[in-house]
Amino acid sequence: MYQIKGDMHTHTLYSRHAYSTIQENVTAAAEQGLEMLGSADHFGDMLFTERDIRTFQFFLNVGIWPRRWKGVALFRACEADILTLRGDLYGQDTPSPVSIVGRAYKKDRSLFDRVTDNLDYVVASVHNAGFTEGASTVQATEMYLRALEQPKVFIIGHPGRSGVTFDIDEVLKHAKELHKLIELNEHSLNSDPHGAHQKACRKVAERCAELGVGVTLSTDAHICTDVGRFPVLTSFLEEIHFPQELIVNRSLEAFVGELAASGVADLRDEMLGAGSETTDLGRDSLDQES
Repeated sequence: MYQIKGDMHTHTLYSRHAYSTIQENVTAAAEQGLEMLGSADHFGDMLFTERDIRTFQFFLNVGIWPRRWKGVALFRACEADILTLRGDLYGQDTPSPVSIVGRAYKKDRSLFDRVTDNLDYVVASVHNAGFTEGASTVQATEMYLRALEQPKVFIIGHPGRSGVTFDIDEVLKHAKELHKLIELNEHSLNSDPHGAHQKACRKVAERCAELGVGVTLSTDAHICTDVGRFPVLTSFLEEIHFPQELIVNRSLEAFVGELAASGVADLRDEMLGAGSETTDLGRDSLDQES
């Protein structure tokens, strides 16, 4: 039986097709005995058609969330869409010159940079693979390699259900070199009654095991009742004898350590030193002028 102490890719009401608040998700995580929770709402066109900072201001003020809530270490993240074969992420080509109160920022930065500035990490996922139509395996592989090299990206989200054909070994080896994670996703399996994604997910998992690549097991929960529940995924991994030591969300220490090793964020003092419920009051979005 696997030890899984974190669910690092979950969604709140903000994702629009999800149904729970951050508090409901944290409560569910605590009830499941998790040490940590990653809240990674969607950042992409499936939410809103207007690419404006005011549309996405939800992400600007996540610093008001307690770092420890009901005994659960809470990570602030987003799931950003991969949009091009160059590995570009949603909002990186969009200027964001004006704050949510209409005040001009002092520096030119992209919408992506402003939204992710106060986040701990980004889950990079393909949701609409239309842009890959006609692309070669080499091009699709390069897409994932470049996405992995993005400074804020720590996790490649559900590659087994992306619908993209890529060189699995090349991408996994690069993830290992960068100390970044490949996601094995409960939702990809339990929402696949005809087995369309099973083969691809199995191949990714098997090669991670054989190559020694770190993974995160995530529910991709869109309702609090799914948080921290991995019945299909754990059964799937037991079949292939997946090694426990490659599951980076097996403990808070392991996850925070690999996050620091990747260079995405060093939260070791903040997360491992906090023993009580605390609030990290980050910059309020109303005061952001940079």
